Amino acid sequence: MNLFRSEEHARNWVGYDDSMSAALKPVAEWADIFSNPFFRQRGRSDYISWTRSEEGGAAFKELRSRLPRPVETDS
Repeated sequence: MNLFRSEEHARNWVGYDDSMSAALKPVAEWADIFSNPFFRQRGRSDYISWTRSEEGGAAFKELRSRLPRPVETDS
């Protein structure tokens, strides 16, 4: 993950890929996404089993719904 001062600076970056423009979000929004239980519970001794549980599945589903999807481009 790269951090930029602004969307303009990100778009001027030589490695910028317009198909990932949906991923340009404020740090606070990324922090909220990464506060999902799927990340917070990684210290559990039963983490792998927990991810397969109903609670873990729900956390993963919620996480997937919040992650940006690449923009499809006509190439």
